[in-house]
Amino acid sequence: MMEAIKNVKVHLLVLALVVGSEFIGILGFNVGPGKLVLLPMLYAVFIGTFLGPKFLKVVNDKDMLNASSLVSLTLMLLMARYGTLVGPKFFEILKAGPALILQEFGNIGTLLIGIPLAMFIGLKRESIGAAHSIAREPNVALIGEVYGLDSAEGRGVMGVYICGTVFGTIFFGLTASFLSILGIFHPYALAMASGVGSASMMTATVGSLSAIYPDMAENIQAFGVASNTLSGLDGVYMSMLIALPMSNKLYSLLYRLKFGKTQEA
Repeated sequence: MMEAIKNVKVHLLVLALVVGSEFIGILGFNVGPGKLVLLPMLYAVFIGTFLGPKFLKVVNDKDMLNASSLVSLTLMLLMARYGTLVGPKFFEILKAGPALILQEFGNIGTLLIGIPLAMFIGLKRESIGAAHSIAREPNVALIGEVYGLDSAEGRGVMGVYICGTVFGTIFFGLTASFLSILGIFHPYALAMASGVGSASMMTATVGSLSAIYPDMAENIQAFGVASNTLSGLDGVYMSMLIALPMSNKLYSLLYRLKFGKTQEA
């Protein structure tokens, strides 16, 4: 952490990304009856991706490692800010209590959809690590504890973790805008759905929805934060007690159907 704090290059690049992205500002496009919103966070993530060693090589692996170690520190400041939004809306959030708790079961959809697709494209036990959850930090730790990160399951969870880190905010921000255009879901429902256990993904969704529904912005932010907090609290237990055992059962069933024999050891 101290080495990352002393990396002046990373701080200057982050400052440049923030200033450049804020200078572009929020861009809105009318799509049918709704509005597609692009936020500064999306520009920063997109531009930052192309600064890596695989593209423009402005930063090297060491810089990326330093930057990743600072993410948790910056998210602490973000969550402290969001904490001030939840308190005043406590009783409104309380009314949606059952919905906030039950929405965690929706995360099981990742394994019901993800494991068959992963096996279809050729993955084996990697699909368990990749699709048992959205593969954020607690899930990476769980897979590392149960299987080890050098295992097939470990490779799967790390692959999705990296993809989520790079593309997650872009995907969540754009998806929230597209779903709001359809008008099927209430903005509060979309805000609650954004709380999957990732502060950055939740922030991208809440930011898009707040720009589209400015009169509901405070409640949208409060619902998103409350949902994300609950996911952080019970998400690892959901993965450990329900999602991971279900993933193994589903994998065994699909393996027998695909290969006509019991899964490999």
